[in-house]
Amino acid sequence: MNTESHQKVAATHLKRNAYLYVRQSTVRQVFENTESTQRQYALRQRAIALGWPEGQIIVIDSDLGQSGASAVDREGFQKLVAEVGMGRAGIVLGLEVSRLARNSADWHRLLEICALTDTLILDEDGVYDPAHFNDRLLLGLKGTMSEAELHVIRARLRGGILNKARRGELRCPLPVGLIYDAAGRIMLDPDKQVQETVRLLFQTFTRTGSLNATAKYFRHEHLLFPTRVASGAHKGELVWTALSLRRACTALHNPWYAGAYAFGRGRWRKQPDGRYRHERLPQEQWCVLIRDAHPAYISWQEYEDNQQRLQESARRLGGFQRNAGPAREGPALLQGKAVCGLCGSRMNVHYNVRKNGMIPNYVCLGRGRLFRDPLCQSILGTGIDAAIGQLLIDAVTPMALELALAVQQEITSRLDEADRLRYRQVERAQYEADAARQRYMHVDPANRLVADALEADWNLKLRALADAQQEYQQRRAADRLIIDDQERQRILALATDFPAVWRDPNTPHRERKRMLALLIEDVTLIKQREVTVAVRFRGGATTTLTVPRPLTAQQLRATHEDVRQHLDLLLNEYTDAQVARILNERGMRTGVGEAFDTVSVKWVRHSAKIRSLKERLLEEGWLTVKEVSARLGISRDAINKRRVQGKLKARICNDHGQWLYWLPEPTAVSNEEATNISSTAGDAV
Repeated sequence: MNTESHQKVAATHLKRNAYLYVRQSTVRQVFENTESTQRQYALRQRAIALGWPEGQIIVIDSDLGQSGASAVDREGFQKLVAEVGMGRAGIVLGLEVSRLARNSADWHRLLEICALTDTLILDEDGVYDPAHFNDRLLLGLKGTMSEAELHVIRARLRGGILNKARRGELRCPLPVGLIYDAAGRIMLDPDKQVQETVRLLFQTFTRTGSLNATAKYFRHEHLLFPTRVASGAHKGELVWTALSLRRACTALHNPWYAGAYAFGRGRWRKQPDGRYRHERLPQEQWCVLIRDAHPAYISWQEYEDNQQRLQESARRLGGFQRNAGPAREGPALLQGKAVCGLCGSRMNVHYNVRKNGMIPNYVCLGRGRLFRDPLCQSILGTGIDAAIGQLLIDAVTPMALELALAVQQEITSRLDEADRLRYRQVERAQYEADAARQRYMHVDPANRLVADALEADWNLKLRALADAQQEYQQRRAADRLIIDDQERQRILALATDFPAVWRDPNTPHRERKRMLALLIEDVTLIKQREVTVAVRFRGGATTTLTVPRPLTAQQLRATHEDVRQHLDLLLNEYTDAQVARILNERGMRTGVGEAFDTVSVKWVRHSAKIRSLKERLLEEGWLTVKEVSARLGISRDAINKRRVQGKLKARICNDHGQWLYWLPEPTAVSNEEATNISSTAGDAV
């Protein structure tokens, strides 16, 4: 130990502890580079030689296997800085600066704290006092060189990787469906079931245009999707599970399926908390992209079309984007095609649920979303959809035969593809059962522990085979019901009559909208006295239709004028219940097509301001029991008695059994009636 080192160590330093910091960058280095670890622990003898008792030497080795690029995850380094900051450390020992920190910010922070607390630093070359300028300058240079060394090492490694990747020779993890052969070349997975399933994924997305619809199709057909175990004891093994949205999205975004060698499609960003987050880069920022580098499942043009469709589907409702993604199940024909003629925003579809189905409403929320303004316009879609449907029928009738035959071919090929994949699952289950049987047959019968386990595995595989065969037969029978000979004849019969195909109730709404999307780009709607419908076809041609303004809900539910006239005439003689019965007997119905009852008659009277039977009788001079009692001076019971005896003319005026009375003029009352009335009045007094 040189004299200069002893001169820097003072009694104040020896009163405090000596902290030995030990670190290796990776766990592999801890187990393989044991010599470096032993050299770091040997610094304890340097501290003893400088005068520190062995009991005051504290070893911090909790950061073994941790990188020195950052202090965030290094609990040992954080503890060391805390001890130095509290003035408990007389000296900090490290084999070299790179053991303490490979980050200039962390290193200079430690130097600053050591200078403030009069703490020495020792490495393999000597003892330094950070409070002295020359020592601090030298330590700063060592820290900078340590960080630069890490950068150079990384740059060399990265450069070698990039150089190999630019030649397309860097072996990268391949997606399921692609493998490396013995020569290191990329090829399609020789497993036919894997190939057919991956191809079906892309074909289904091309047909449906929706990621969600693709996953739904696989679930509906009970089709599994392959994947390889990424880690663990079964790493690399092929397993079959249900297709999730995440896996489908990952496959559709992967350019390797298009025959491209792609490297550097993403990067890791360090977050303020020290963690790293992976972010996807746009294609123009990829490090390496080599097209037609290996066999592919789809062409590059198909891959780019898929990316465009995925971007369009991912766009939210905000802004003025006109495309609303793929066709969906609702009956609105212009879903994603309707454009507001007032502000240019894409119009949303709202549905009103009625007894006869869902009625679409085209609603513009554009300015309402941006500026909190009221709705631009809301238009009932039934009349518009009918007009567009007729326009489409007129436009595509010459193509009807080709379209119908294509529909039949697509349905047949789709069912055949699903059937073939399900049969592949049966074949795989059969192979696994046969393999389990072979393992059981070759085991020593005397070794019951192994034999019992293999027998149980064989039974398990046999049950899986039986389940696969049963499901295959059930699905095959169901598919035959979907398109039997009668269904084929129906499709061929409709081939020459496209209007019947369009209006066929068995034609799904989704398919109608897909057919419409082949010809029409968008439809602009303006609601004034009439609804102006401006249609823009693909290719630029335009046409304008005029549709009568849709009736309001109240107008749609209004009773026909002829029925109201009949009701008005009947109310001259009958109550509401009697009128309802007569109207029903004559086959008349309300505005919504229902039979009349007392409530509906009252509603028609109220809405059309038609007088009831009671109101009409009162206008003619009929009197209520109260008015008769006041005029004749007799009680209600006496009036009812006279009515029953036929001495007072009366009639029921409503369905509650209320009576109205008709009194003759006083001059017309006979002497006998007057005597009776007078005597009755006297008796009542």
